[in-house]
Amino acid sequence: MDTERIAALQAILAQAESAHGDYEAAELHGVYDQAWATWYAVYAVDHGIGDALGRTVTVEELAAFFTSSWQEHATSDPDSSATWAAWTAPRLAAT
Repeated sequence: MDTERIAALQAILAQAESAHGDYEAAELHGVYDQAWATWYAVYAVDHGIGDALGRTVTVEELAAFFTSSWQEHATSDPDSSATWAAWTAPRLAAT
């Protein structure tokens, strides 16, 4: 698998995570964002995830993937020290 592509995807996902944390704190006043996957997807699309993937990706497709990936990450290895972004990037690259 292309390590540069995975690194680019991981960077976008990590940036989305950081920006979303700021959004939750400032806009939602610390309330958990139930629509986080859509927020991440919009952010990722706006910040070039399609270029990193080498194809067009929709917000809806990406939000569904993020939700699924979050659930798989939570159940696959709860003791894993890998961040969700690091765990998700290679799986996203393989789509």
